Amino acid sequence: MCTVRAPAMTAASLAAHSILRRAVHAILAPRSIEINNNKLSYYKTPRFIPLKTRLSSSALGICHLAQAMKGDVDVLVKGVGDKSTIEAVKQIIEKANRASLRREVLHTDFLLPPVLKESMLILEKLADTKAIAQGGYPQAERCRLSVGYSEDLMTAPDIVAAMSITGNFGFQPCSHGDFLGAILGTGIAREKLGDILVQGEKGAQILIVPELVDFLTSSLDKVGNVPVSCKRIPLLALEYEPPRTKSFKTVEASLRVDAIASAGFKISRSKLVDMISNGDVRLNWATVTKNNTTVSTGDIISVSGKGRLQIGEINSTKKGKFSVELIRYL
Repeated sequence: MCTVRAPAMTAASLAAHSILRRAVHAILAPRSIEINNNKLSYYKTPRFIPLKTRLSSSALGICHLAQAMKGDVDVLVKGVGDKSTIEAVKQIIEKANRASLRREVLHTDFLLPPVLKESMLILEKLADTKAIAQGGYPQAERCRLSVGYSEDLMTAPDIVAAMSITGNFGFQPCSHGDFLGAILGTGIAREKLGDILVQGEKGAQILIVPELVDFLTSSLDKVGNVPVSCKRIPLLALEYEPPRTKSFKTVEASLRVDAIASAGFKISRSKLVDMISNGDVRLNWATVTKNNTTVSTGDIISVSGKGRLQIGEINSTKKGKFSVELIRYL
């Protein structure tokens, strides 16, 4: 880090706009600003500016605002979600900063939808660094992010590969969980695998990181009790349809996840509580640990072996209860 000494002058004669201009410049680029006592440092060149006198309260306030807006990752992720989502988003922001500093394109693994959504919202605020998501097809749930300068992203390669898994599934149909378990059983980590499109008797099509295509081709030979073969296919060969859903309404005394999930999946409240205790219930892809966790519009509840539902419109009734629209995935 190089050091630049400010000329000897009083705080009054020091042009405040000169210092603030540097802070604003940092705001306009995805860089960090640090303020320690009377020292302002920012990372573009990078350089470090020691001041002979402290910044005025107004100038210091603006610099702290700049720090919160761009440099302080903890501020950027405030209110994002649960702890695991926050940590994942922070890693992506840091990756974006590295991509910007090195002028290169970096890629994430496959991300859960909440992480993808929150990351995109934050990255949209950064001036230089942009992000594009690739999941293999338009309705993809799990996607990878490429982060870097806009012009560099235009020539970024595909970071998602498609594969088909075929076998004689006519007499032994396999579920999404069967395919997922078989793939993970080869040693592939979940974050290296995207969506799995189950196709009944034809088997399944999957999305995966390109560097693991050859490994899976040679390693996966069985799903359940069905011998299978794997091969890479073009992304354009993917067969997908919008999910089938069924909507209905329920009236509940509260928006607790155990009450809503019980109504949505037609499971007794006591059994649903047991499933929460066993870690079988997830809210927005995070395992539910408390029965009294509340839900809101747009949330996704999934129960192992039962499927998934989305929370639709929520309205209050005249009797003080909640009318909740539930969208069940079939």
